[in-house]
Amino acid sequence: MKPYLTGRKDYLEKTASDSITYDISLLFPVIFLVGIGLVMVYSASSAIALEKYKTDYYFLLKQSVFSLIGVFVLLVCRYFPIRLFHALTYPFLFLSLVFLIAVKIPGLGVNAGGAVRWLSLGIFTFQPAEFARFALIIYMAYSMSKKDYKIRTFSVGFVPHVIVLGIFTALILSQPDFGSVAILFIITWIMMFVGGVRLKYLVVSLVTLIPVTGFLLFNASYRMNRIVGFWDPWKHASGKGYQATHSLMAFGSGGVWGSGIGKGYQKLFYLPEPHTDFIFSVIGEELGLFGVLLVVICYGLIFWQGLNIARNADSTFSSFLATGLTVSLGLQVCINMGVALALLPTKGLTLPFLSYGGTSLVISMASIGVLMNIGANACHDQTD
Repeated sequence: MKPYLTGRKDYLEKTASDSITYDISLLFPVIFLVGIGLVMVYSASSAIALEKYKTDYYFLLKQSVFSLIGVFVLLVCRYFPIRLFHALTYPFLFLSLVFLIAVKIPGLGVNAGGAVRWLSLGIFTFQPAEFARFALIIYMAYSMSKKDYKIRTFSVGFVPHVIVLGIFTALILSQPDFGSVAILFIITWIMMFVGGVRLKYLVVSLVTLIPVTGFLLFNASYRMNRIVGFWDPWKHASGKGYQATHSLMAFGSGGVWGSGIGKGYQKLFYLPEPHTDFIFSVIGEELGLFGVLLVVICYGLIFWQGLNIARNADSTFSSFLATGLTVSLGLQVCINMGVALALLPTKGLTLPFLSYGGTSLVISMASIGVLMNIGANACHDQTD
């Protein structure tokens, strides 16, 4: 074989190897977390399922179906042409608005705990705010990648993105879901910052939002109760700080190695929503510090690789998209863990790949598929 052909072959093999590395480095920790999630969802929900549905496998079976759907969606997104996301940007935005509006229609919106955040679609329910976050990230990536140097102008780089965010905010606040709005704002702010929007616009927007945030917090008694409970949970252990104190008890009783899978105590009708919002607390009690560190390491690998993919992406659109998806997953993890450890006020937010919930799991798996896709394209682009 001619020398230059041999060199070309070696280069192609290395590129293919890099692509596989991107896939494995993301897929392994994700599948590992999903596997742990199935075990812990069953452990955390069996008592609740037995009481409500007369079978302890109710939530496990549904989460297993969600996991299979999630794997399928991940594979679709892994091989879906990235350029076609450009064409899907505005249809996704439109669908998000339709879903968010449909939640308010009697018979379609599902009321749970005083909030209407789910949409009934026959045999399953769907949380539009999760899809809206995914659609907003795609829109932000597409919009900023088109603007080039105009991104630094107020009318082009700042206003359009804030308008879209404002529409989503109004619809999600009406559910009400203050936490999802906060996540959307942080994602939008970070993506505009990374995209090159002038810092003074971003700082002014933050300052402007302080009184608005204060009004929203003080105007809702249940939000104020959460803040009071967060500030001193042990003083309000039987009331406003109930969730935080029982979550901390779970971590405290877990020790280094945990009490053992299925042997946790706080999930037995003490800790609210142990299979969704507080599954990290159940992990802390049953798997101990060892299990907690294992989960944190897996998330760390995902975030590190996500940022590497964003840095090495073959286009500005792909780079912004990878940044937004990585930030979104990172925020959800940090907020959920912060709530479970009483470092943040209580907020109903699932832990990606671990908590029970179809919409969250499928959207998270889709995000990983897109990240793997971007990483593979960056490797293949080097051979052109």
